[in-house]
Amino acid sequence: MSSRFNTFFLCGICGTLALLLLRPLAVTAAEDDRVMLNFVNVEIETVAKAIGQITGRNFLVDPRVKGTVNIVSASVVPRELVYDVFLSALRLQGFAAVDANGVTKLIPEADARYQSSVSSDLTKTRGDKLATHVFMLKNESAALQILPVLRPLISPIGSITSYPPSRSLVITDYADNIKRLQKVIESVDVPGNLPLEIIPLQRASAVDVVQTVRALLGENANDPSPKSIMLADMRTNSLLVRAENESRLAQIKDIAAKLDRGTDLPGTVHVVLIKNAEAVKLAETLKNIITTIQPSNGSAAATSLPLAGAAPTDAKATAANGTAASVASGVSIQADTSMNALIITAPDAIFNNLRAVIDVLDTRRSQVYVEALVVELNSDKAAEFGIQWQNLGGFAGGGKSVVGGSNFGGAGQNILAAATNLASLGRGLSVGVMNGTVRIPGAGPGGATQEVTSLGLLARMLESTGSANILSTPNIMTIDNEEAKLSVGQNIPIVTGNYTQTQGAATSPFQTIERRDIGLLLKIKPQISDGGAIRMRIYQEVSSVVGAADSTLAAAQGVTTNKRSVDTNVLVDDGEIIVIGGLIQDNFQTQRDQVPFLGDLPLLGGLFRYDTKRHVKTNLMVFIRPNVIKNIPGYNNVTRRRYEAVRSEQTREPPRNEWLLPQERAAIIPALPDVPNVPNVPNVPNATPQTAP
Repeated sequence: MSSRFNTFFLCGICGTLALLLLRPLAVTAAEDDRVMLNFVNVEIETVAKAIGQITGRNFLVDPRVKGTVNIVSASVVPRELVYDVFLSALRLQGFAAVDANGVTKLIPEADARYQSSVSSDLTKTRGDKLATHVFMLKNESAALQILPVLRPLISPIGSITSYPPSRSLVITDYADNIKRLQKVIESVDVPGNLPLEIIPLQRASAVDVVQTVRALLGENANDPSPKSIMLADMRTNSLLVRAENESRLAQIKDIAAKLDRGTDLPGTVHVVLIKNAEAVKLAETLKNIITTIQPSNGSAAATSLPLAGAAPTDAKATAANGTAASVASGVSIQADTSMNALIITAPDAIFNNLRAVIDVLDTRRSQVYVEALVVELNSDKAAEFGIQWQNLGGFAGGGKSVVGGSNFGGAGQNILAAATNLASLGRGLSVGVMNGTVRIPGAGPGGATQEVTSLGLLARMLESTGSANILSTPNIMTIDNEEAKLSVGQNIPIVTGNYTQTQGAATSPFQTIERRDIGLLLKIKPQISDGGAIRMRIYQEVSSVVGAADSTLAAAQGVTTNKRSVDTNVLVDDGEIIVIGGLIQDNFQTQRDQVPFLGDLPLLGGLFRYDTKRHVKTNLMVFIRPNVIKNIPGYNNVTRRRYEAVRSEQTREPPRNEWLLPQERAAIIPALPDVPNVPNVPNVPNATPQTAP
């Protein structure tokens, strides 16, 4: 009995201790997928394990995350809110949770904002979870209007940054606070109440007034957050203005009204500085716009074209360089080449129209960098074999005798020329049988007797192989719609004729020589379309001189040149490679000279014939790749790439060290310095014209 009582007493004590130990950490499941939380002074790591079992999350606890939390719920809590309750408890302790790669990291708040994920949908983020969101503004300026309003509403652990070029805000904060800031942004970022104002101008040019007003108000056309937006409508000569407030709009109207004043003079002198175009060409274009030539009764009558804001004005026809020309009454356009400026004398209404045309034509033009690749592969194989006979012994003695032989081939090959001059034999192996010399009457100059070698047999054998791999990579840069020319080669003399001038007993020989360019020639005229395609007029030529030994013409007939040329128009997209021409040629030639009947004999026929073979293969291809360059980074990229290619060629094969010769090393061009990235260069507007009364 005593033993049973002791056992029951010990079990009761153990049960009581177990209840006391489990009391601080209690999670009770309820109906409808709800739980009751009861954590009293429990370590964060322990609570994270329990929350992980409930929510199915995997937690990674930073060693710096230490402390206890108290979470007591008087009623049941839905299971999907358990994680939000845990985040609120962590925030009270100065810690935060960050999701990364399927794991939730518990780290201090100071580090959490650098590791928070970027949220694209705020509806999926809630509670005290730290997140980063990007807000794109539609109406207001991110840096000037919205940022000062939101900065006081950011929590101490959060951050807010503006990016003016895209009118955006980057906010890092707790999800609930980001949603509150979102409502503030939607309420503030609304279209302005000020409508668009149209300010018509009567005398001044809208283009010039816009530039003057911007300069006076200290605004830049490229400012991502301007205080006012001003545009010039050239068709109606009006200002389109939208300002941030009434006072700013009134200030713009006042300046425009004061500038919109003219003079009572029939014409006013204006000086317009041209930034990009050529003043001389632009002046000719404007003169053609102002006046027209209309023949009437055999004379040229000029009538000015009707311009917006100005009534038609008759003009008298004048003559210039023998051609009928006309200038509108009271209008004069002159170009100053030293300053690249236009001097225009015209009434205000006419000048406003001309000023609008100048602003459109005087824009920064793009450039085209063209890379060409010319590949030429040549293969030339030749072979010759022949045996020739002759008998000249009859010339040595008197009486009747038989002379003759077989003579094949041209100069340097036939046996007759070899008998006269052994040095005339061409390249290859020549084997002959000689028997002294003989004198042949009438073989010398002027019918004189000539002594020649008594050559009875001549056997010639020759096999030659030649190949060439020519690779040319010309490149050139030019302005849009301007022709460029690149020529690399030699200027060689070519004899075109000769004659002898006789004066008494003295004679003076003369030669006429024509000099011709030989080498590589590239002519390109590109034209850039709005869609990015480039239309190019291309002329490509590669020429070379054929060596004297390879030429089939005699030296007296002059120099032989090879020429490969392409003249075409192509359309290619920016940065794409296109083949503009090519040639694949395979030429096989055979020739046989023989003694009739004897040359056809089996085996022995080879003693009475001369065979030559020649096989020439040519493969030529020309490729072109254009690149449109619009800004400074484009120039820098092309220049640096070509510059470094030259430096690498210089350093690739240094000169060998010779113990006997002094050591000399060619200078190597220095490396280019690092250039920071430069933003795109916009079209620079023309300066405000200077007007003289």
